[in-house]
Amino acid sequence: LITPDTHVESPLIGWENSLAVVHISAEIGARFQQYTAIMDVGSRSGAAGNGVERFVYVLEGGAEIEFDGKSHTLAAGGFAFFPADVKHTISARQKTKLIVVEKQYTPLPGFAPPKPVVGTNDQIEGLPFMGDPDARLQTLLPVSFEFDLAVNIFTYQPGATLPQVEIHVMEHGLQMIAGQGIYRLSDSYYPVGKGDVIWMASHCPQWFVAMGKEPASYIYYKDIHRDSLNAS
Repeated sequence: LITPDTHVESPLIGWENSLAVVHISAEIGARFQQYTAIMDVGSRSGAAGNGVERFVYVLEGGAEIEFDGKSHTLAAGGFAFFPADVKHTISARQKTKLIVVEKQYTPLPGFAPPKPVVGTNDQIEGLPFMGDPDARLQTLLPVSFEFDLAVNIFTYQPGATLPQVEIHVMEHGLQMIAGQGIYRLSDSYYPVGKGDVIWMASHCPQWFVAMGKEPASYIYYKDIHRDSLNAS
């Protein structure tokens, strides 16, 4: 659990006039990287590394993105996915904060690489999770074998919970974007609220309950659709 009071900002290498708070990286054993990009007016993103795919979600402010000769405007709640080696730029005309997730793309024989995706969270229906209308899941990226990652938003009404303690091979990078609750990680329970970030390694027991008077939401990454013994 990484709380906002512990954040340390540092220059975002390759980006113009931007800072970063790196939350999750290989240094703690993760197979992906997650950071907050803090962009000032007129700042511009750098390129992702060779073979690296990038997902961005606008927390605050707004950004202009360009790729394949097209441009899009993203306000808060907007998101974009850039497949590996797709040239793109992210520019800020106002002070902006982004959640950024990056990972090395793992090809799957017989499937073409994924295409770019642009959208906003309010365009995506929140579906009841395992039949519970008080726990709704928004799936931001297509669930197809081209993609080796998923990014979802989970929203809980006060008192709603994950229906079980989950243990699975996927790892998570999670950030609370609204409300508060209690998160179980392994055998410990932690109060969490907006701005908190959680890294969950593979097979980490996890569970959540929303508390307080407002709905609680978090956005999270997970790796999918790849067999670690036959990844390539």
